[in-house]
Amino acid sequence: MGRSDTLLKTLIIGSGPAGLAAALYAARANLDPVILSGTELGGQVSLTYSIENYPGFPDGIGGQELVEAFQIQAEMFGARIVFDSAVKVDLIRRPFLIETYKEKYLTKTLIIATGATPNHLEVPGETAYTGKGVSYCATCDGHFFKGKKVVIVGGGDSALEEGLFLTRYVDKISIIHRRDKLRASILLQKRAFANKKIDFIWDTIVTEIKGDNVVKSICLRNNKTGKLQEFETDGVFIFIGHHPNTELFKEQIERDNLGYIIVDRFMRTNISGVYSAGEVADPHYRQVITSAGMGASAAMQAIHYLEENPD
Repeated sequence: MGRSDTLLKTLIIGSGPAGLAAALYAARANLDPVILSGTELGGQVSLTYSIENYPGFPDGIGGQELVEAFQIQAEMFGARIVFDSAVKVDLIRRPFLIETYKEKYLTKTLIIATGATPNHLEVPGETAYTGKGVSYCATCDGHFFKGKKVVIVGGGDSALEEGLFLTRYVDKISIIHRRDKLRASILLQKRAFANKKIDFIWDTIVTEIKGDNVVKSICLRNNKTGKLQEFETDGVFIFIGHHPNTELFKEQIERDNLGYIIVDRFMRTNISGVYSAGEVADPHYRQVITSAGMGASAAMQAIHYLEENPD
């Protein structure tokens, strides 16, 4: 494993809206930030077909397009994106040591923007049929289901957003929700209820996914009546929330009972010089604009920290 010869002023782990916004602010302050992209430049937002609630884009903008704009702007001011992932951190020593698959980095400040990962149902057949009819990304896999019938599991914004996107491909969508009310925004609910391709199966959970090389059906159980049924489908799209990507930091950074990094209103963690931003520290809002704002705040605090601790 190689070692970086340069002591960095700031290192950013994660390249979603929080990480790239932090990179922009840090770069404009001449901190020469390095961003470890992780496995997917842009994180989850890069997989979103259309973002309609980011200011400045009244007609909406594609997730990948927005990420590219963030990237170009950050790099224009001197940020350096490295396509690698952190595998080990030592936040006890100073400067902080960050190890990746390819390199070791020493940095005076660290901004953690590792985001969150979709939750799984944890039912028989889910793992076996992932990529064979089970998906966690409609924009990635929707075109494979043209003219077919699929189900979506979930009742929040993501479930309805992805469901509405899927209607451009599929013939029929059944949204399966464990409650009798959706958690999604009113606007999304109105759109979904008005779409003739979408229907709902209430108070129901998936207990098994079945198939023959590819998904053929799912087993359902009604939470109120206990009734069991087998439901034919060509695909299962799962949108039941996320869990924060904090395993790397669990012994060193304070986290809440759900695993999210605890930060104060200045994005400071329990370790001086270490900040966190975006969905890894935000179980509530989870929006592109709030993540970007948190990233900007984290970078501004890193700038202040370096001014106060020049050595």
